[in-house]
Amino acid sequence: MERNLRTNATLNLVVLVLVGGAALATARYFGTLAGQVGALFLLLGGVVAAVSRCQMGLEERERLERLDLEQMSAGRADAALFKKTETELYPARRAREQFEKFFVPGLSVALLGVQLGGAWWLWGWLGKAEPGGQREPVIGMALLGLFALVLFLLGKYAASLSRLEKQRLLRPGAGYLLMGAYLCGVGAAALGAAVAGYPKVDPLLARVLAVLLAVVGLENLATLIFEIYRPRVPGQEARLLYESRLVGLAGQPEGLFTTAAQALDYQFGFKVSETWFYQFLKKYLGCFVLAQLAVLLLSSCFVFIAPGEQAILERFGRPVEGRTLLNPGPHLKWPWPVDQVYRHRTEQIQTFRVGFSREEEEAEEGHGHGHGAGPGVELWSVAHYKEEFNMLVASREESARETGPDEDQAVPVSLLAVNVPVQYQVTNLLAYATNYADAGALLENLAMREVVRYLVNVDLNEVMTTGRNAAALELRRRIQERANELALGVKIVFVGLQNIHPPVKIAPAYQAVIAALQEKEARILEAEGYAAGAVPRARAEAARRRMEAEIYAQRTAAEASARAAQFTNRLAAYQAAPEVFALRQYLGALERGGQEARKVVLAATNTQDVIILNLEEKLRLGLEDVPIPAPKQK
Repeated sequence: MERNLRTNATLNLVVLVLVGGAALATARYFGTLAGQVGALFLLLGGVVAAVSRCQMGLEERERLERLDLEQMSAGRADAALFKKTETELYPARRAREQFEKFFVPGLSVALLGVQLGGAWWLWGWLGKAEPGGQREPVIGMALLGLFALVLFLLGKYAASLSRLEKQRLLRPGAGYLLMGAYLCGVGAAALGAAVAGYPKVDPLLARVLAVLLAVVGLENLATLIFEIYRPRVPGQEARLLYESRLVGLAGQPEGLFTTAAQALDYQFGFKVSETWFYQFLKKYLGCFVLAQLAVLLLSSCFVFIAPGEQAILERFGRPVEGRTLLNPGPHLKWPWPVDQVYRHRTEQIQTFRVGFSREEEEAEEGHGHGHGAGPGVELWSVAHYKEEFNMLVASREESARETGPDEDQAVPVSLLAVNVPVQYQVTNLLAYATNYADAGALLENLAMREVVRYLVNVDLNEVMTTGRNAAALELRRRIQERANELALGVKIVFVGLQNIHPPVKIAPAYQAVIAALQEKEARILEAEGYAAGAVPRARAEAARRRMEAEIYAQRTAAEASARAAQFTNRLAAYQAAPEVFALRQYLGALERGGQEARKVVLAATNTQDVIILNLEEKLRLGLEDVPIPAPKQK
C-alpha cells in the first residue's frame, strides 16, 4: 500500500507539471488571460507536490530503518552492539528532521515571496496585456475542458486516498489538482464568454485569480506566524507549512467544516470541533446565513435620498409610473432586484473642460498650470496636458493684407489652444437620464462643436484680449440653445475662456512678437517721458536766464548811475579841499592795499639797528601772530 501511495504522489507531481505546461501553452495560443493565470497555479502546485513527494520518501526511509532496527534488536541478545549515538542509529530519521526543520520553512518563505510577488507582477501585467486573437476558441475550450476532467478525476482519487489512508502528504497535491481542474474550467468559461460577445469577462476573471494568488500568499504568511506561537502537544504531528487550506477548501468546498475543524484543533491544541458551540454552529450555520440574506434583502426595501439628490425608480428595468422621480427623504420600494434606484446629484454643479483629451481630465484635476509657476499662472511655452487640441481662429490682420496677383496668398487663420471649463446643472433628471445613453458625453461633444464654430468666426487678437467676456457669454448662450433643442435637461451655469494661449510649438514666436510690441511701447513711453521732462526744464532754464539778464542789466545801470553820482560828489569835495581829498584817497588806498599784508613797525628812527626780515610764509602761526581784540568800551 505504501508503494501505491508513493506512486500516486509521483503521478500527481507529473500530471501537475505536464498539464500546467500544456494549459499555459494552450491559454497563450488561444489568448485567454484567465487560463494563463490558472496555469501558474498548476505550476506552483507542481512545486508543492514535489516537496511532499520528497518528504514522503524520507518518511518511508525512516519507517524501513525502524523496522530493520527492530528486527536486528529482536534477533540478537547482545544489546551492546547497539550502544551508539541516536544519530548513528537513526540516520534516516535525522535526515527527515533536518528536512522538516530547515528545508520546509525555507521553502515556505520562498513560496510566500513567489506568491505575493507573482500576484503583484500579474496585476501590473494584466493592466497592460490584451487578450489574444481568440483563434478557434471552441478547440481551446475543448482542450481546457479535457485538462479539467483529467485533473478532477485524479484529484478526487488522491483526495479520497489521503482521507481513507490518513496520508497527510497526499493532501497538498490533491488540493492543487482539484483547484487546477476548476481553474481550467474558468479558462474555458472565459473563452466561451468571448465567443458570446463578452470579451471583458476574461481580463476580469484573470484579475480575480491574481487576487486569489495574493490571498493564498497571505494565508501562507499567517500560517508561518501562527506556527511560531502555537502550543506544542507531545505526539501531535506538525502541520505541513507548504499546505494551503484555502487551496484545499477551494478544491473541496464540501469540506468547509472539516477544514475549519482541523485548523482550529491544530492551532489551539485541543478538540475545538467537539465543543457544543462548534456543533451548534455547524448545525444552524445555514439558517444563520439565510436569515442574514433575508435581512439584507429586506433592507433593500428602504431607500434614503440625500439632500441635493434625486433618484429614478425602475421596476424590472422600466420606470415606475407615478413614482419615477424620488425626491430627498425616505422611500419604500420592492426588494432588489425587482426595484432598483439610480441616484443623481441634481443640485451639484458639474464641470467638464473642452480643449484637451478627456482621459486626462481626472488626472489633471487640481493641476497648477505652468508646472510650479504658481497658482493661476499659465506659461505659453509649457504643455499643460499630454494632448491639447489646436483650434482654428480667424485672423483679421491676415485677411486685411493685400498681396499681388503673383504672390502667395496667406491663409487668414491662426491656431489657438484653449481650455474652456463648462459648468452645468441637471434641471430635468428624467430627460437627462432617459433620453440619451450618456447625456454628459453628448453635452461635452456639443460644447466642443460650438467652441469650434465660434472660434473660426472671431478675431484672434480680440478673443485673446478684450473680447473674452463677450465670447464666454456668447458660448454659454449657444451651448444652452443646443442643449434645449436636444432636450438634455441641463442648465449651463458658466463658460470660461481664461486659459487661452497659442500652441506650445509656436509660443516662442508669439512671445517674440509680444516682446517687440512691449519694447516698442516702452520706447514710446520713454520718449514721451523724456519730452515731458525736457520741455519744462528748457522753459525753466530760459526763464532763469532771462531773469538773470534783466537783473544784470538793472544792476549795471544802477552801478553806472551810482558811479556818476559819486563822481559828482567827489568833484565837489575836491573843489572844496583839494589837499585833504587827495590825502584821504591816498590813505584809503593804502588801507585797502595793506589790509592783508604783514607789517613791521619801526618805533624809533634815530637808531643804528640792523633789521632782518624773514619774508617766508609761515606754515604755523606763532603767539605774536595771534590778533589781540580791542578792549571793550565801558
